[in-house]
Amino acid sequence: MHAWLCENPVGVDALTWTEMPTPQPKVGEVLIEIKAASLNFPDLLIVQNKYQIKPPLPFVPGSEYAGTVVAVGEGVTHLKAGQPVACLSGTGGFGTHTLAPAALCMALPDKFPFVDAAAFIMIYATSHHALIDRAQLKAGETVLILGAAGGVGTAAIQIAKAVGAKVIAAASTDEKCTLCKSAGADATINYSTENLKDAVRALTDGKGADVIYDPVGGDFTEPAFRTIAWRGRYLVVGFASGPIPSLPLNLPLLKGASVIGVFWGDFAKKEPKANAAMMMELAQWYGQGKIKPIIDRTMPMADLKAAYAHMGSRGVMGKLVMVN
Repeated sequence: MHAWLCENPVGVDALTWTEMPTPQPKVGEVLIEIKAASLNFPDLLIVQNKYQIKPPLPFVPGSEYAGTVVAVGEGVTHLKAGQPVACLSGTGGFGTHTLAPAALCMALPDKFPFVDAAAFIMIYATSHHALIDRAQLKAGETVLILGAAGGVGTAAIQIAKAVGAKVIAAASTDEKCTLCKSAGADATINYSTENLKDAVRALTDGKGADVIYDPVGGDFTEPAFRTIAWRGRYLVVGFASGPIPSLPLNLPLLKGASVIGVFWGDFAKKEPKANAAMMMELAQWYGQGKIKPIIDRTMPMADLKAAYAHMGSRGVMGKLVMVN
């Protein structure tokens, strides 16, 4: 097998395409031949030693991938060789093969392409957990989505529309706003050229957004929060812009609003039955055509460094997927 090996987490340039022995699965593991792997923001942080999870060195990055089970370890009964699966294990995806915990593998239904499957779990699980579980988003409510043209943003648009909410999508270019419209957004805001607060108030007749989905952080957090409706819910999803913002606590007080943390990874670990039910619903929604990953482009696995550069340029719309 071959894989992109990180022996020193000082950045993308230190990754090397390395030949290594193909491992055999241990108890509870499966060996997967990788067909596709998506590139996510944590995959950049982890090779820069900036992610909250620090895997032992050396490691193979690539948190999310899909492929075919080649072999199963002792105790694995729900998967078998030849079965197509998707997995989000945190590492291992940027190669030709990987070992994965069988418990983290999602068996793929018929007519679920590997490219879509590799781009599915992280964005839809995060967005469903955020909007449906944490925010309790209801039909008829308005949700403001920041960074809406990215992976989790486009997933959030589709999920919000699936439950009957009105979606205002905020993004940094007109091209990204057009993409958000195609994903189902009712209205868009280009926050590079428009005043975010004024635009949200105009689109909501001054009421504000009932739910704000924020995977961006940084300078947009406070202006966005100032547009929140009475009893609004502000979802802290991530900090793609870099800085972790501070928020004056008089703002949630004055709006009777909630600041809600979203950490899907620990939800999946601490509440596995609820997570499994959520993933089943998402798979059904995919089959019904309610949700479908928006793929920015696919690139050969050998071009991983170029893919990282494209992601770093903030030009990705939807998901970027590496293929073998």
